[in-house]
Amino acid sequence: MSLRLPIPDSVLRAIRLPEQRVEQELFQVLAAALYEQDLLSFGKARELAQMDKYEFGNLLGKKCIARHYGQEDIEDDLNYANRQ
Repeated sequence: MSLRLPIPDSVLRAIRLPEQRVEQELFQVLAAALYEQDLLSFGKARELAQMDKYEFGNLLGKKCIARHYGQEDIEDDLNYANRQ
């Protein structure tokens, strides 16, 4: 499934970014907002933002969005740390 969001040209022109960065920035802002509202998991939000874990975590930090860090996340981190 794919979704297209029609954004009026006047709105696109009003965004104060170089044209080549608009789409990327919109994906990142949308992903961060959906994650913040607990509508997307961290993994799916970073996929939407087209970023790796580290980059998306930094984006959330810059936007002062707290990580939803549950038991599964702790176990994943512990498993990763034990492999090092």
